Amino acid sequence: MSHPTMTLRLRWRKAVSVVMLSLTGLCALLIISILFFILGYLVWNGGKSLSWDFFTRLPAPVGEAGGGMANAIVGTLKLLLIASLMGIPIGVIGGIYLSEYGGRVFGFIVRYTTDLLNGVPSIVVGIFAYSLIVLHTKHFSTLAGGFALGVMMIPITLRSTEDFLLAVPRTLREGAMALGASKWKTITSVVIPAAYRGILTAVLLALARVSGETAPLLFTAFSNRYWSPGWNQPTASLPVMIYTYAIAPYEDWHRQAWAAGVVLLGLVLAANIIARTVLSRGIAVPR
Repeated sequence: MSHPTMTLRLRWRKAVSVVMLSLTGLCALLIISILFFILGYLVWNGGKSLSWDFFTRLPAPVGEAGGGMANAIVGTLKLLLIASLMGIPIGVIGGIYLSEYGGRVFGFIVRYTTDLLNGVPSIVVGIFAYSLIVLHTKHFSTLAGGFALGVMMIPITLRSTEDFLLAVPRTLREGAMALGASKWKTITSVVIPAAYRGILTAVLLALARVSGETAPLLFTAFSNRYWSPGWNQPTASLPVMIYTYAIAPYEDWHRQAWAAGVVLLGLVLAANIIARTVLSRGIAVPR
Protein backbone atom coordinates (compact mmCIF):
# COMPACT_ATOMS: atom_id res chain seq x y z
CA MET A 1 0.00 0.00 0.00
CA SER A 2 1.44 3.34 -1.03
CA HIS A 3 2.25 6.08 1.42
CA PRO A 4 -0.46 8.52 0.13
CA THR A 5 -3.09 5.80 0.51
CA MET A 6 -2.03 5.07 4.10
CA THR A 7 -2.09 8.78 4.90
CA LEU A 8 -5.58 9.09 3.45
CA ARG A 9 -6.85 6.11 5.46
CA LEU A 10 -5.29 7.51 8.62
CA ARG A 11 -6.95 10.87 8.07
CA TRP A 12 -10.29 9.16 7.44
CA ARG A 13 -10.00 7.17 10.65
CA LYS A 14 -9.11 10.29 12.61
CA ALA A 15 -12.08 12.13 11.10
CA VAL A 16 -14.45 9.26 11.97
CA SER A 17 -12.99 9.15 15.48
CA VAL A 18 -13.54 12.88 15.97
CA VAL A 19 -17.11 12.68 14.64
CA MET A 20 -18.04 9.70 16.83
CA LEU A 21 -16.38 11.24 19.88
CA SER A 22 -18.33 14.44 19.28
CA LEU A 23 -21.61 12.53 18.87
CA THR A 24 -21.11 10.53 22.05
CA GLY A 25 -20.16 13.69 23.90
CA LEU A 26 -23.26 15.48 22.64
CA CYS A 27 -25.46 12.55 23.69
CA ALA A 28 -23.92 12.54 27.16
CA LEU A 29 -24.34 16.31 27.39
CA LEU A 30 -27.97 16.00 26.29
CA ILE A 31 -28.70 13.42 28.99
CA ILE A 32 -27.03 15.54 31.67
CA SER A 33 -28.83 18.66 30.43
CA ILE A 34 -32.23 16.95 30.61
CA LEU A 35 -31.50 15.74 34.13
CA PHE A 36 -30.39 19.16 35.34
CA PHE A 37 -33.33 20.81 33.60
CA ILE A 38 -35.76 18.54 35.43
CA LEU A 39 -33.99 19.06 38.75
CA GLY A 40 -33.77 22.80 38.26
CA TYR A 41 -37.38 23.13 37.16
CA LEU A 42 -38.54 21.09 40.15
CA VAL A 43 -36.44 23.01 42.66
CA TRP A 44 -37.42 26.36 41.13
CA ASN A 45 -41.13 25.64 41.42
CA GLY A 46 -41.08 23.66 44.64
CA GLY A 47 -38.42 25.50 46.60
CA LYS A 48 -40.58 28.62 46.81
CA SER A 49 -43.32 26.68 48.61
CA LEU A 50 -41.10 25.00 51.17
CA SER A 51 -41.56 26.36 54.67
CA TRP A 52 -41.58 25.23 58.28
CA ASP A 53 -45.34 24.80 58.12
CA PHE A 54 -44.96 22.40 55.22
CA PHE A 55 -42.98 20.00 57.42
CA THR A 56 -45.00 20.44 60.63
CA ARG A 57 -48.66 20.99 59.71
CA LEU A 58 -51.44 18.85 58.32
CA PRO A 59 -53.02 19.60 54.92
CA ALA A 60 -55.38 22.56 54.99
CA PRO A 61 -59.09 21.98 54.30
CA VAL A 62 -60.25 22.21 50.71
CA GLY A 63 -60.44 25.83 49.59
CA GLU A 64 -58.06 27.14 52.26
CA ALA A 65 -54.48 28.18 51.54
CA GLY A 66 -51.51 27.01 53.55
CA GLY A 67 -51.11 23.81 55.46
CA GLY A 68 -48.42 21.22 55.06
CA MET A 69 -47.69 17.56 54.51
CA ALA A 70 -46.30 16.43 57.84
CA ASN A 71 -48.57 13.39 57.85
CA ALA A 72 -47.42 12.40 54.35
CA ILE A 73 -43.75 12.65 55.31
CA VAL A 74 -44.28 10.49 58.40
CA GLY A 75 -46.49 8.11 56.42
CA THR A 76 -43.79 7.68 53.77
CA LEU A 77 -41.23 6.81 56.43
CA LYS A 78 -43.63 4.29 58.02
CA LEU A 79 -44.25 2.64 54.67
CA LEU A 80 -40.52 2.41 53.97
CA LEU A 81 -39.96 0.94 57.44
CA ILE A 82 -42.46 -1.85 56.81
CA ALA A 83 -41.05 -2.44 53.34
CA SER A 84 -37.53 -2.66 54.78
CA LEU A 85 -38.55 -5.12 57.49
CA MET A 86 -39.97 -7.36 54.78
CA GLY A 87 -37.78 -6.78 51.74
CA ILE A 88 -34.31 -6.53 53.29
CA PRO A 89 -34.20 -9.85 55.22
CA ILE A 90 -35.78 -11.85 52.40
CA GLY A 91 -33.65 -10.21 49.73
CA VAL A 92 -30.34 -10.45 51.61
CA ILE A 93 -30.88 -14.03 52.82
CA GLY A 94 -32.05 -15.06 49.36
CA GLY A 95 -28.99 -13.46 47.79
CA ILE A 96 -26.71 -15.29 50.24
CA TYR A 97 -28.36 -18.59 49.41
CA LEU A 98 -28.09 -18.11 45.66
CA SER A 99 -24.43 -17.08 45.77
CA GLU A 100 -23.27 -19.76 48.20
CA TYR A 101 -25.71 -22.68 47.99
CA GLY A 102 -27.93 -22.23 44.93
CA GLY A 103 -27.78 -25.18 42.56
CA ARG A 104 -27.89 -24.89 38.82
CA VAL A 105 -31.53 -25.77 38.26
CA PHE A 106 -33.05 -24.27 41.40
CA GLY A 107 -30.77 -21.23 41.23
CA PHE A 108 -31.73 -20.62 37.60
CA ILE A 109 -35.44 -20.84 38.48
CA VAL A 110 -35.07 -18.39 41.38
CA ARG A 111 -33.02 -15.93 39.34
CA TYR A 112 -35.41 -16.08 36.40
CA THR A 113 -38.43 -15.63 38.69
CA THR A 114 -36.73 -12.74 40.47
CA ASP A 115 -35.98 -10.99 37.19
CA LEU A 116 -39.60 -11.44 36.15
CA LEU A 117 -40.79 -9.98 39.46
CA ASN A 118 -38.45 -7.03 39.01
CA GLY A 119 -40.06 -6.33 35.64
CA VAL A 120 -43.66 -6.56 36.84
CA PRO A 121 -45.40 -3.13 36.65
CA SER A 122 -45.87 -1.57 40.06
CA ILE A 123 -49.62 -1.27 39.54
CA VAL A 124 -49.81 -5.07 39.19
CA VAL A 125 -48.00 -5.43 42.52
CA GLY A 126 -50.54 -3.02 44.01
CA ILE A 127 -53.44 -5.09 42.69
CA PHE A 128 -51.84 -8.23 44.12
CA ALA A 129 -51.49 -6.62 47.57
CA TYR A 130 -55.03 -5.28 47.29
CA SER A 131 -56.49 -8.72 46.58
CA LEU A 132 -54.34 -10.39 49.24
CA ILE A 133 -54.73 -7.93 52.12
CA VAL A 134 -57.21 -5.11 51.48
CA LEU A 135 -60.05 -7.34 50.27
CA HIS A 136 -59.68 -9.61 53.29
CA THR A 137 -59.34 -6.84 55.89
CA LYS A 138 -62.05 -4.73 54.21
CA HIS A 139 -60.01 -1.52 54.46
CA PHE A 140 -56.83 0.18 53.30
CA SER A 141 -53.89 0.17 55.69
CA THR A 142 -50.27 1.15 56.18
CA LEU A 143 -49.37 -2.53 56.45
CA ALA A 144 -50.82 -3.25 53.01
CA GLY A 145 -48.86 -0.38 51.47
CA GLY A 146 -45.64 -1.46 53.16
CA PHE A 147 -46.22 -5.02 51.99
CA ALA A 148 -46.58 -3.88 48.37
CA LEU A 149 -43.37 -1.84 48.54
CA GLY A 150 -41.60 -4.74 50.28
CA VAL A 151 -42.52 -7.07 47.43
CA MET A 152 -40.94 -4.60 45.01
CA MET A 153 -37.78 -4.39 47.13
CA ILE A 154 -37.14 -8.13 47.21
CA PRO A 155 -35.87 -8.70 43.63
CA ILE A 156 -33.65 -5.61 43.69
CA THR A 157 -32.06 -6.51 47.02
CA LEU A 158 -31.76 -10.22 46.20
CA ARG A 159 -30.01 -9.92 42.85
CA SER A 160 -27.75 -7.08 44.00
CA THR A 161 -26.75 -9.00 47.14
CA GLU A 162 -25.93 -12.05 45.06
CA ASP A 163 -23.81 -10.01 42.64
CA PHE A 164 -21.80 -8.35 45.42
CA LEU A 165 -21.23 -11.67 47.21
CA LEU A 166 -20.04 -13.29 43.99
CA ALA A 167 -17.59 -10.39 43.58
CA VAL A 168 -15.77 -11.45 46.75
CA PRO A 169 -12.53 -13.21 45.71
CA ARG A 170 -12.80 -16.99 45.86
CA THR A 171 -9.40 -17.13 47.54
CA LEU A 172 -10.94 -15.66 50.70
CA ARG A 173 -13.43 -18.52 50.89
CA GLU A 174 -10.76 -21.12 50.19
CA GLY A 175 -8.38 -19.62 52.75
CA ALA A 176 -11.01 -19.62 55.51
CA MET A 177 -12.05 -23.21 54.79
CA ALA A 178 -8.40 -24.30 54.63
CA LEU A 179 -8.02 -23.02 58.19
CA GLY A 180 -10.85 -25.30 59.29
CA ALA A 181 -13.80 -22.90 59.17
CA SER A 182 -17.16 -24.39 58.27
CA LYS A 183 -19.12 -23.27 55.22
CA TRP A 184 -21.52 -21.15 57.31
CA LYS A 185 -18.67 -19.72 59.41
CA THR A 186 -16.87 -18.73 56.23
CA ILE A 187 -19.98 -16.98 54.92
CA THR A 188 -20.75 -15.08 58.13
CA SER A 189 -17.17 -14.21 59.12
CA VAL A 190 -15.45 -13.69 55.77
CA VAL A 191 -17.78 -13.36 52.78
CA ILE A 192 -20.49 -11.11 54.24
CA PRO A 193 -18.04 -8.71 55.99
CA ALA A 194 -16.16 -8.42 52.70
CA ALA A 195 -19.33 -7.52 50.78
CA TYR A 196 -21.25 -5.55 53.41
CA ARG A 197 -20.69 -2.24 51.63
CA GLY A 198 -22.20 -3.60 48.46
CA ILE A 199 -25.13 -5.11 50.36
CA LEU A 200 -25.76 -1.78 52.08
CA THR A 201 -25.65 -0.10 48.70
CA ALA A 202 -28.22 -2.56 47.34
CA VAL A 203 -30.54 -1.86 50.26
CA LEU A 204 -30.29 1.92 49.85
CA LEU A 205 -30.88 1.74 46.10
CA ALA A 206 -33.91 -0.50 46.65
CA LEU A 207 -35.33 2.01 49.15
CA ALA A 208 -34.72 4.84 46.70
CA ARG A 209 -36.44 2.81 43.99
CA VAL A 210 -39.67 2.15 45.91
CA SER A 211 -39.90 5.48 47.75
CA GLY A 212 -41.39 7.22 44.72
CA GLU A 213 -43.97 4.58 43.81
CA THR A 214 -47.56 5.80 43.61
CA ALA A 215 -49.62 3.12 41.85
CA PRO A 216 -49.27 0.35 44.47
CA LEU A 217 -50.12 2.77 47.29
CA LEU A 218 -53.36 3.84 45.62
CA PHE A 219 -54.56 0.24 45.97
CA THR A 220 -53.20 -0.41 49.46
CA ALA A 221 -52.42 2.51 51.79
CA PHE A 222 -54.59 4.95 49.82
CA SER A 223 -54.38 8.30 51.63
CA ASN A 224 -55.39 10.20 54.73
CA ARG A 225 -55.64 13.92 55.40
CA TYR A 226 -55.01 13.37 59.10
CA TRP A 227 -52.50 11.55 61.26
CA SER A 228 -52.51 7.76 61.15
CA PRO A 229 -51.30 6.69 64.60
CA GLY A 230 -51.76 2.97 63.95
CA TRP A 231 -50.52 0.57 61.32
CA ASN A 232 -53.92 -0.77 60.33
CA GLN A 233 -55.30 2.49 58.96
CA PRO A 234 -54.98 4.33 55.64
CA THR A 235 -52.02 6.67 55.64
CA ALA A 236 -50.84 9.59 53.56
CA SER A 237 -47.63 9.38 51.56
CA LEU A 238 -45.67 11.87 49.50
CA PRO A 239 -46.14 10.14 46.11
CA VAL A 240 -49.92 9.85 46.53
CA MET A 241 -50.20 13.42 47.85
CA ILE A 242 -48.24 14.69 44.85
CA TYR A 243 -50.59 12.85 42.52
CA THR A 244 -53.71 14.07 44.35
CA TYR A 245 -52.58 17.68 44.56
CA ALA A 246 -51.26 17.80 40.99
CA ILE A 247 -54.62 16.86 39.43
CA ALA A 248 -56.62 19.15 41.73
CA PRO A 249 -57.97 22.47 40.39
CA TYR A 250 -56.43 24.54 43.20
CA GLU A 251 -53.33 26.62 42.56
CA ASP A 252 -52.13 26.36 46.17
CA TRP A 253 -52.31 22.57 45.97
CA HIS A 254 -50.18 22.69 42.83
CA ARG A 255 -47.52 24.67 44.67
CA GLN A 256 -47.53 22.17 47.51
CA ALA A 257 -47.25 19.31 45.04
CA TRP A 258 -44.08 20.90 43.67
CA ALA A 259 -42.74 21.28 47.21
CA ALA A 260 -43.52 17.64 47.99
CA GLY A 261 -41.68 16.67 44.83
CA VAL A 262 -38.59 18.52 46.06
CA VAL A 263 -38.74 16.69 49.41
CA LEU A 264 -39.19 13.31 47.76
CA LEU A 265 -36.39 14.05 45.31
CA GLY A 266 -34.17 15.02 48.23
CA LEU A 267 -34.82 11.68 49.94
CA VAL A 268 -34.05 9.74 46.76
CA LEU A 269 -30.91 11.75 46.00
CA ALA A 270 -29.68 11.36 49.57
CA ALA A 271 -30.11 7.58 49.39
CA ASN A 272 -28.33 7.42 46.03
CA ILE A 273 -25.45 9.64 47.14
CA ILE A 274 -24.92 7.60 50.31
CA ALA A 275 -25.08 4.38 48.30
CA ARG A 276 -22.57 5.62 45.72
CA THR A 277 -20.26 6.88 48.46
CA VAL A 278 -20.34 3.55 50.26
CA LEU A 279 -19.87 1.58 47.04
CA SER A 280 -16.96 3.74 45.87
CA ARG A 281 -14.87 2.43 48.75
CA GLY A 282 -14.92 -1.01 47.18
CA ILE A 283 -15.04 -4.43 48.76
CA ALA A 284 -13.76 -4.52 52.32
CA VAL A 285 -11.31 -7.42 52.49
CA PRO A 286 -11.08 -8.73 56.08
CA ARG A 287 -7.63 -8.88 57.63
